[in-house]
Amino acid sequence: MPGSSGTGAVTRSTLRQQIADALRDEVLAGRLQPGQAFTVKEIADQYGVSATPVREALVDLSAQGLLEADQHRGFRVHAYSVADHRGMVEARSLITDGMFLALEDGHPGLHDLDDPRTAAAVAGVRRRGEEAQRAAAAGDLTVLIGYDLRFWRELSALFGNPYLVDFLHRLRVQSWVCTVQHLRRLTDLRGHLWAGHTELVDALLAKDIPAARSILTAYHAHSAELVERLAAG
Repeated sequence: MPGSSGTGAVTRSTLRQQIADALRDEVLAGRLQPGQAFTVKEIADQYGVSATPVREALVDLSAQGLLEADQHRGFRVHAYSVADHRGMVEARSLITDGMFLALEDGHPGLHDLDDPRTAAAVAGVRRRGEEAQRAAAAGDLTVLIGYDLRFWRELSALFGNPYLVDFLHRLRVQSWVCTVQHLRRLTDLRGHLWAGHTELVDALLAKDIPAARSILTAYHAHSAELVERLAAG
């Protein structure tokens, strides 16, 4: 029956996404280490589900660059290099610079603050930034990652381009996966984590593009230097 088939498809799709989200969180938390291998059966047994949604979730994460498929052993967590991280930082810089250019060209996103929906969205972005800053100051990496990802996703959504939102989000997840493997070596992360979220929002709201560029240039330099220093031991 069409109705039953549709419900089953939705249920499986939801389970697939839940498994993908859970495994991505495991990687971001450092509980699944770079190079660590596992099979579909092992994950299915761990979550008590069938192999099909697990296999689909693992394929999704492979497409996002977080896992690598191994024909004989299943999947393994992708191990990013320092050069990979350098490329990610450069790509992030190009994307955000494009956002700044759009603002200079009169893009309506952050300029239409008289619109109640836009004003509410900007307020939400700022709240995410405040939570991210508190987590960074406390050295709470897990909380910081969650709020940071939401901050950038919601900020980029203000520009009205869903392709930009998805691409930047994927890139930031990859950046965090790459960075986490190095940050987890530190016993105290206070003072090591970037916390310029609200400063960036305030600069953008003031239409001070040079200040926003300066904030992000310093952020990207900080990210690259931190990973390279930690990777060097």
